[in-house]
Amino acid sequence: MTVKGACTASVKTAIDVGYRHIDGAYIYGNEHEVGEAVREKIVEGKVRREDIFYCGKLWATKLEPEMVRPTLEKTLQLLQFDYVDLYIIEMPMALKPGDETYPRDENGKWLYHKSNLRATWEALEACKDAGLVKSLGVSNFNRRQLELILNKPGLKYKPVSNQVECHPYFTQPKLLKFCQQHDIVIVAYSPLGTSRNPSWVNLSSPPLLKDEYLNSLRKKYNKTAAQIALRFNIQRGVTVIPKSFNPERIKENFQIFDFSLTEEEMKNIEGLNRNVRFVDMLMWSDHPEYPFHDEY
Repeated sequence: MTVKGACTASVKTAIDVGYRHIDGAYIYGNEHEVGEAVREKIVEGKVRREDIFYCGKLWATKLEPEMVRPTLEKTLQLLQFDYVDLYIIEMPMALKPGDETYPRDENGKWLYHKSNLRATWEALEACKDAGLVKSLGVSNFNRRQLELILNKPGLKYKPVSNQVECHPYFTQPKLLKFCQQHDIVIVAYSPLGTSRNPSWVNLSSPPLLKDEYLNSLRKKYNKTAAQIALRFNIQRGVTVIPKSFNPERIKENFQIFDFSLTEEEMKNIEGLNRNVRFVDMLMWSDHPEYPFHDEY
């Protein structure tokens, strides 16, 4: 997904700045670079492996139980790690199993596969028992899909996190409340909104960082709209994973621990919620496990 070497440089910058949580995935095509950056920082004495929290992801074409462990092992091999800290099901919709990341037929129609999320979960539990992963989680799951796992007979390990879109224009109040009741951490992707790429982004919402209210707080705190948006989520117990390859912005995104928003400001930012996703994955909206038809 990135120019060769850009990922290594960014991860090294992030570690120097103070980041310890690295969100990755096999399908990003850069796990070898992440591993290289972490190893270099370990050799420098900047961090130890146990200081780093790496999240890897199981893609939709690898949800068959027998594919789970070999797929995780591939990630470990690329990173040259003995374990990952968190491994998550990237989305509840299974695509045709195999090595093609985005399988379609000759007419360009998506090739779906029946999801058996409980069977996938059992295979993940076995990976945890084998010491290949410390914790297990999910991504883009709605309440019903979370309950499918939580209520699974013989459940050994529950999901510790659900990685979903979450920001001031899409605050996820109901899903957040449900997850908090079950001790599931919400990890917010696109916490600053997203790029404006029409091939996968819903452009009906205006760019979050141009929001008038977020920008009105800049002077008071001497912070950018991005920093205000990140602080908002952190303050309500949501983990944020802003993506950047720009060294200045990597630094800026980390400088959110030296101020607090007032209760009133938090309420005002909650009030910006438009309940509109930037990342709606509409190309898969006819999949039986498409998560976003449900209210939450």
